[in-house]
Amino acid sequence: MSDYEFGGLTYETATVQKIVGEILLQSAGMAFSKEARDLLIECCVEFITLISSEANEISEKDSKKTIACDHITKALDQLGFGEYVPAVLEAAAEHKEFQKGREKKANKFEQSGLSLDELERIQQEQFAAAAARHT
Repeated sequence: MSDYEFGGLTYETATVQKIVGEILLQSAGMAFSKEARDLLIECCVEFITLISSEANEISEKDSKKTIACDHITKALDQLGFGEYVPAVLEAAAEHKEFQKGREKKANKFEQSGLSLDELERIQQEQFAAAAARHT
C-alpha cells in the first residue's frame, strides 16, 4: 500500500481513499484522479497547518501550553472560517462521547479487581481450552 507524505506527515492511501469516497457521490459516477487526490491532500495539510498555527498563537496569548477546542474555534473565526465553527463543535462533542465509551472499556480491567498476572493466567487457560476443543 502506498503512502502520501507531506511536511513529514504520512497518510495511508486507504485513509485518503476512504475520505475521498465519503465526499464523492459514487452514484454520480465521479472519480478523483491521482493528481487531484494528491492536490486535495496537500490542501488539507495546508489548511490544518494554518489552523494549528493560528490556534497555537491564540493559546500562547492566553498563556496556555495546550491548544484547546476554544483556541481552534477562535482560530477558525479569525481566519474567516467562522461558518465551520458549529460543525467543528458538533464533531468535538461526538468525539468526546466516543472517547467516554473507550475509557469505559479501558476501565474494565481496573474494575475486574484482578492483577495483570491473574488476567494473563485466565487468558492462557481460555486459549488452552479453546485449542483443546479444536483438536
